[in-house]
Amino acid sequence: MAAAGMKRKQQRQRGASASGSTAGGAARKKRKLPAADEKAWQKAGSKLNEEISSDSEPDTPARKKNNEAADEIEETAQEKKLRLAKLYLEQLRQQEEEKAEEEAFEKDLVAGRLKEDVLEQKGKLQRQIAKILQPPDASEIRVLRGHQLPITCLVITPDDKYIFSAAKDCSIIKWDVESGKKVHVIHRGKKGTKDSHVGHTAHILSMAISSDGKYLATGDRNKLILIWEAATCSHLYKFTGHRDAVSGLSFRKGTHQLYSASHDRSVKVWNVAENAYVETLFGHQDMITGLDSLSRECCVTSGGRDGTVRIWKIPEEAQLVFYGHQGSIDCIQLINEEHMVSGADDGSVCLWGLSKKKPLTTVKKAHSLHGTEGLEQPYWISSVAALLNSDLVATGSHSASVKLWKCGEGFRRLEPLFEIPLVGFVNSLKFSNSGNFLVAGIGQEHRLGRWWRIKEAKNSICIIPLKKTIAGNSQIPDEGS
Repeated sequence: MAAAGMKRKQQRQRGASASGSTAGGAARKKRKLPAADEKAWQKAGSKLNEEISSDSEPDTPARKKNNEAADEIEETAQEKKLRLAKLYLEQLRQQEEEKAEEEAFEKDLVAGRLKEDVLEQKGKLQRQIAKILQPPDASEIRVLRGHQLPITCLVITPDDKYIFSAAKDCSIIKWDVESGKKVHVIHRGKKGTKDSHVGHTAHILSMAISSDGKYLATGDRNKLILIWEAATCSHLYKFTGHRDAVSGLSFRKGTHQLYSASHDRSVKVWNVAENAYVETLFGHQDMITGLDSLSRECCVTSGGRDGTVRIWKIPEEAQLVFYGHQGSIDCIQLINEEHMVSGADDGSVCLWGLSKKKPLTTVKKAHSLHGTEGLEQPYWISSVAALLNSDLVATGSHSASVKLWKCGEGFRRLEPLFEIPLVGFVNSLKFSNSGNFLVAGIGQEHRLGRWWRIKEAKNSICIIPLKKTIAGNSQIPDEGS
């Protein structure tokens, strides 16, 4: 009975499983996938096939490396030599190309420099500096005090590291530009101390430094020119020959030839390196108040009350005479080899070209007027300066400011830029060779006399930074580099 019951139970289970599988198969046969799902399944299947096939391909990095190693093993000695030779030739070609590029760059630099030199010699080089300048803040102006009496003249060394200044106290001071400290002081000379100390015993009116920075020359009211070694401030020579105060000195650029001008109306030529006098030139009808020169064998002078500016051609012993100012011409400076600027006590500033006997342009009352109403007089122009081979000019007076000007195209216009407040007589102005700063020599009195005295002024040296715009700094390289 039990066995029969067990058998029947097993038969029922088999029947149920068979009917279930038949029903499931029928259900699977009846269910059909939608078209979109069928495409997705096909796409997934094809991607799987691609992956399987890519795994089966021999392009794996390891296999590639093995193949390359096999190729290297198979490379013959001759093929290796050929491959290395090709590689060496390619390297040589690249080196030659780089060398050619460097040479072309150097040629461009040299060509640009030669072009500048040619323009400079022709007097046509005019760097556009004025348009990128900004007025300095009064707090940025450094004041150096050391002289007891009004400063009369100053020079800056070619490397812009030092300033030499001289004054009516007969002393010469060498200043360090960066620190503003005194490096050396040459005190006034005393009678009876010629062997132990040499110095000026009268107002120093003029000063010049050679373009290599080796020699410093100073001239005084005692008709003397003293030559100093600029580095050590030791005395070297004494030049005598002028019959009145030595009012102007200038070294010819690139040489040790010295030009001197005097109130005796003469111009003298000296060879400092050989401690020798060369010659004397005459022509002015009144005392000479200023002198300047560049690299040509000639110099320019301002003739005070004779109302002329003269160019002296030394080899030909000839002179060119220029007329323009109405008053005494007290200062003169060359802008380049063909143009110059001058100032007079009638308040006018003139720009000149060497090819024309009349000024290219004149600015009257350049520093305005002073005095009581109805009796106004123009401020005297006591000093002028020009940044070499540029369009930037500065003028000084006792109008409580230094004015900066822009020279127009062809030097036919003089346009005011801005004013820098400085109280006192601006007796001397010099731009640094790099164009980064302007130095002014300030005094309570005019360098040539005692017509006025400005009590609130300080006898001092003022270093004025010339700030350039950001765009200007990126365009204009440092002149001194």
